[in-house]
Amino acid sequence: MISAARIRARNLFARFAPSRPRGLRRAALGAGMAMATAMITAACSVPGFLGGSGAPASDQVWRTDGYGLVYALTGGKLQIFETNSVSCLPGATLSPVGAPGADGLLQFGEDGIAEQTLRRGGSGGGATVHVIGAAADIDLLPIAGVPSNCATGRKAAKSSDDDDEEAAVDPVGTFDVFWSTFAENYNSTARKNVNWAALRDQYRPRVTPDISSRQLFDILRAMVIPLGDTHVGLKGGGKSFEGLRPGTRNLDTEDTSAAVDNHLRARGATQTLSFAQGAITYTDLPEGRGYLRFTSFEDYVKSDGSFQASQAEMTRALNTIFTPARVAAMRTLVIDLRNNSGGDDPLTLDLAGRLTDRPYLAYTKAPRDDPSDPNKYGRPQQVNVVPAGGPRFTGPVQLLTSDMTVSAGETFVLAMMSRNPAPTRIGTTTQGVFSDTLDRKLPNGWTFNLGNEQYLGPDGRSFEGSGIPATLETPVFTPAELTTNQDPALDAALAPPR
Repeated sequence: MISAARIRARNLFARFAPSRPRGLRRAALGAGMAMATAMITAACSVPGFLGGSGAPASDQVWRTDGYGLVYALTGGKLQIFETNSVSCLPGATLSPVGAPGADGLLQFGEDGIAEQTLRRGGSGGGATVHVIGAAADIDLLPIAGVPSNCATGRKAAKSSDDDDEEAAVDPVGTFDVFWSTFAENYNSTARKNVNWAALRDQYRPRVTPDISSRQLFDILRAMVIPLGDTHVGLKGGGKSFEGLRPGTRNLDTEDTSAAVDNHLRARGATQTLSFAQGAITYTDLPEGRGYLRFTSFEDYVKSDGSFQASQAEMTRALNTIFTPARVAAMRTLVIDLRNNSGGDDPLTLDLAGRLTDRPYLAYTKAPRDDPSDPNKYGRPQQVNVVPAGGPRFTGPVQLLTSDMTVSAGETFVLAMMSRNPAPTRIGTTTQGVFSDTLDRKLPNGWTFNLGNEQYLGPDGRSFEGSGIPATLETPVFTPAELTTNQDPALDAALAPPR
């Protein structure tokens, strides 16, 4: 089932940075507003910034290239701020975890669990930060200090989710932050031919100081529905919204998994193994065929939601599945991602590393980093598949996909497309959302999310919005199939090679 609980696909900043917009049309947002990047750059010489004249200096302060964040390393702790031309909201303060590495790597997090790492030493005082659970770093560019409005501005107001009719807190400011975030960071307004400025002109006049919480929510939701994007969501005032590409089904994973398992038993499945609270399933099939299913790539351990715990469980599962004897006997492997809600890219790379004997480029990723140009992205960072240290299967792989193959499920498919031999993709086109999602908080305490990155295959192609098509189109989980124990996509994957 595609739901708020499941589509959290790599919400990397949810705990650390609750709100980060900027703004595309300054004149429309109010007289005197400048681009956020210009605002931060100008800060280097403005006394009103912390670290400038007459203000206490931080150990070091950077802005991100894209993402709209300011990082301040102060007193050994890492403070995160969300900046934009409309507001600046303080985010979380992360504490040091462990001792600095021999190479100077610093770890920060909460409750003794590392959530981000920081490495100084870039050109001109730059640095990189890495959110644990992401596939690539974020570039940090030095600035003179934290913007003074970040230091003096209040945190986002706490919003009651119990009263749909409560008066909206700062509704006009909330609208502007929401609109500006998409205008400056969202990766697909141009790709989807959505006139975001026109939507602002249409809806902003309806936002009045006395508008109700419910009315404001409905306005914000109406603006993003045309995006048809699973990585776009909004929650607050007792309501929630998650976008979907038109035509996407909403099928429960337990139902689809049970139907597939019945079909596998009919095909002679033996020795079924289950891991990660049922999110990972493996079974042996006759004639040296294996079937491996992933319904997510996150939250594998109920008592521990950290990435580290999920990776440990993934390692345990893959070590149990990819034994020397099984790999030696396996002739083909079917990997079922047809109802996969996404998760953490590094886990998908761990899986891909069990399926190759040579390292190769999986994809590049980059953040949108120009508020005025929706087609401009920052430094592309290469993400590679590295062979695992244990037994690896290098024979034929069949990938089962559908419209419910989402986010990290899709980045795994993208990473496998450059494998040799490349897998056959069977089923239907994937959902078309690859970016890590940016989770934000609005001034009234509501939360929302969007995608701001671009993933490109080694051939330079992007499948954002469109999804990755199957090489062999086959119906997936139709009502007739689910009620009659039929599975043509799985049957096609298990068919003897031609």
